[in-house]
This record gives sequence, structure tokens and C-alpha cells, in this order.
Amino acid sequence: MRRKVIAGNWKMNMLPNEAIAFIEALAPLVKDTQNEVILCVPYTDLFYSLLTAQGTNIKIGAQNMHFEESGAYTGEVSGKMLKSIGVEYVIIGHSERRQYFAETDETVNKKIKAALRNELKPIVCVGETLEQRESGKTEEIITTQTRLALEGLTQEQLNSVIIAYEPIWAIGTGKTATSEDANNSIKAIRNEIAKLYGNDVADEIIIQYGGSVKSSNAKELFTTSDIDGGLVGGSSLKADEFSKIVNYMN
Repeated sequence: MRRKVIAGNWKMNMLPNEAIAFIEALAPLVKDTQNEVILCVPYTDLFYSLLTAQGTNIKIGAQNMHFEESGAYTGEVSGKMLKSIGVEYVIIGHSERRQYFAETDETVNKKIKAALRNELKPIVCVGETLEQRESGKTEEIITTQTRLALEGLTQEQLNSVIIAYEPIWAIGTGKTATSEDANNSIKAIRNEIAKLYGNDVADEIIIQYGGSVKSSNAKELFTTSDIDGGLVGGSSLKADEFSKIVNYMN
């Protein structure tokens, strides 16, 4: 039975004092959950979040990293740097990184490999635009992104990878894929992984849904056959709302 992983992506929000207060408020609300709880926070919040989350069941992740270990990359942060302060997870290839910062399938693949070299667990984002969806290309786009993202990874490495299916048209728009559509897209991703690595690996890999997840739709989404939790944006910025998503069965 695959575990459910609920990850919050704060994007460019929360100052360190706000992060500390948030984690202090969230911790007692999620302490009894059987689900894995992750907060992916801005770089400036990482150290404070890691300290505040000590002794809780909340894991801390970053939102991006560079694929090189060090060098002349002004403004960038390496996987080695993240690992050195105790970060466990890192989001790779979010659609906003692809759209605004020229991320490509190639750089996503390089970053995943760099994350794994540094014993970080990548949360790898794939998803289609509204235009691609309306053209009937959803499955083609997301399976191609998945295949290129995982290129060159071993079966063993895949044990540390989480995939997040985030239809771009649903991110921050209030629109959500129906639970059936989201589940079918995630099934397509799982089938692609089965082709590449076999059914056993495909059955084990965690695949989340992201795109306007909130407490009112979390249970419907997360109780489908193939959705293993969520990568949550705006709803992860309020401790009470995020805790309800984590505790979606209550």
C-alpha cells in the first residue's frame, strides 16, 4: 500500500518569523496523521523551518536547486548546500520554473540526478497547459515529460523520487481537474513508468496531484486508486486549511 504524501509549496511567500509561527501552529494539528507532511519553503525560511520542525513529523523541502555542486552561478543554490543544513526534499521542474525561468526537460533531468547524488528526494513536476489539454495532448505531454525527467535513472534511484502531476491550467486558477480526470492522468504516468521500469516500480512510486487542492476536494482526490496525496499551493499558506487537507479522512 503506497503512503500518502501531502506537500505544501509556499512559493514566494512567508518571512522567517511567519514560517516559525506557521509550523508551531501546524505541528499539533497534524501530529497524529499517518500521512507524510512536507513544507517546501523559500530559501530564506529553510534554516528557521528546519529548527522549528525538529521533534515534529513535518519534513522540510526546498523549491528549486541548481544541477552543479558549486561554481560561478550567481544567485543559485546547490543540492550540496541544501543537504548541508538538513533539507530532505526539493521540488524540481515546477511549471512556474519552466514558464518563467526557462527550465527544460534536460535541466529537470540534470537537477533530479544532482538531487539524488546529494541524497535529496526530488518532487518532480509534470503537467500540460490548457491549450495542450484542449488539443487532446494531455497524455502525450505528461508521459513525455516523465520519460525525459527520469532518463538515466536506475530502478533503485526511483525509490527516492516523487512525481507531482500538476495540470498548469489548474494551478492557482481555482479550477481543479475532476478526480476522475486527475486519476486517469496519473494512471497514464504510472503506465509510462511501468514501460520503463516494470510494474513493481510503477506500483510503488508516489504520484501526487497538484492544482487548486483544498480541504473541500482533498478527500475526493486522494481516495482515488492512483493519487497518492498532493502538492498544495495557496491552501498550504494557512495552517488550519492545510491541516484539514493533511487530515482529509477525518
